Amino acid sequence: MRSSFGTAAPGTAEPESRIPVAVHASDPITKEGALSQLRQHPVIDLREETETGPDTVALLISETLDENALSRLRRLVRSEGARAVLVVSMIRETELLDVIECGVGAIVWRHEATAHRLVQAVVAASRGDGDLPADLLGRLISQVGSLHRTASSHPGAPSSGLAPREVDVLRLVAEGLDTGEIASKLSYSERTVKNVMHGLTTRLHLRNRAHAVAHALREGYI
Repeated sequence: MRSSFGTAAPGTAEPESRIPVAVHASDPITKEGALSQLRQHPVIDLREETETGPDTVALLISETLDENALSRLRRLVRSEGARAVLVVSMIRETELLDVIECGVGAIVWRHEATAHRLVQAVVAASRGDGDLPADLLGRLISQVGSLHRTASSHPGAPSSGLAPREVDVLRLVAEGLDTGEIASKLSYSERTVKNVMHGLTTRLHLRNRAHAVAHALREGYI
């Protein structure tokens, strides 16, 4: 089971478009395995590692999230402007928030990394959506909640100033609702929901939907 955050912001790629994808792996066998799973899918446009850049989805495969893998993620997202999908066997509690704040919005467990699942994550990342396994979402909420409780004992910390409408949308995003479901619950149009998320992530310099949820949780809004 997994949980997806939101839908495309204005100007992001739709699934019907071919998505440039660069596969990064620590060994050639793992890389070729991922390439073979993605190669035949019509929505995927495979690129070389050196072609990673804006509008490209970087698919990084690692057994564990060591410092080298985390540094590579930061470089791919922050320096090269790629959207990232992380395929990993395990993530420690101390690494989870680092991964989200690094800019990774889609995570796939290696034992679930079928061709269909990889394409789902790539499409979500290309649209700026979040796509996390349900168990990771629960761990993220628990971890950020703990951080907020610690911060609340130190008054005077700056607030991000989220509007009530933004909080309402983020709360439903965190529950895994899609744009249509959020619009229905709040009596908004789908365009309004998309614009709220786009404006929020742009104003606060958040990298994707998962990062927005983590930010709201950290600040105690949800």
